[in-house]
Amino acid sequence: MLKYPILLVHGMGFRDSRIINYWGRIPQIFTDDGNDVFYGNQDSNGTIEDNAQALRMRIRNIIRETSAEKLNVISHSKGGMDMRYAICHLGINQYVASLTTINTPHNGSKSIDRVLKLPKPLVKAAGGCSDLWLRLQGDRNPNAYKVFLSFSTEYTNQFNKENPDDPNIYYQSYACVMKNSASDIVMCIPHAIVNLIEGENDGLLTPEGVKHGDFKGIVRSNSGRGISHCDEVDLRRRRFTNKSGDGVSDILDMYREILQTLKDKGM
Repeated sequence: MLKYPILLVHGMGFRDSRIINYWGRIPQIFTDDGNDVFYGNQDSNGTIEDNAQALRMRIRNIIRETSAEKLNVISHSKGGMDMRYAICHLGINQYVASLTTINTPHNGSKSIDRVLKLPKPLVKAAGGCSDLWLRLQGDRNPNAYKVFLSFSTEYTNQFNKENPDDPNIYYQSYACVMKNSASDIVMCIPHAIVNLIEGENDGLLTPEGVKHGDFKGIVRSNSGRGISHCDEVDLRRRRFTNKSGDGVSDILDMYREILQTLKDKGM
């Protein structure tokens, strides 16, 4: 059991839901170990600044309800950016013991740089369709276009300067990659595009784009499928394979490693 409770912070495109849990079987890993698990509940397509405000309120409420001193935060994708901003600018650094990020675009995406060179009305229209759907799902202030901008290398370079790591918080990051574009039908097209522009990726982001703090390296599966951006949060709700060998056979293996690392550090 960890010293502090766990807060799971989702990425873009999905919301925390009682009906369909963003994190699949993953929370059970932590609760089986005796840990309390909470969810960020921020907007899916909210900007970094807006979501950070929501997370500030959420964290303060959890601390008040549990009387815990701090939290261990595990963030997927853009959720890591939301948390870093909240830590640096919104006074919750004192309540965070650790921040683990999984394929968070800390260093931006050269592929997004290319996308943003397309006609602005086209990119905005694509984002607007997503915003409309997520507003119906509960987003209060979705702004996909601004979120797209926050994934550019220009934005993240400036973001990293303005959001330095807190020396009293342990930061670690993980990267995952697909083996080929046929590995995941949901991510096949973006994987092929990013692979052409930047190299191996999880369907959206490359290992170079997600390195931050104590980088734990690339997590690979021992199946022929690899690990996609969706697999990182257990979208399929099942093992990759029953085979043994180099790599993980289940995404839960990565989260067990995260749990053990936090235990070893007394968090």
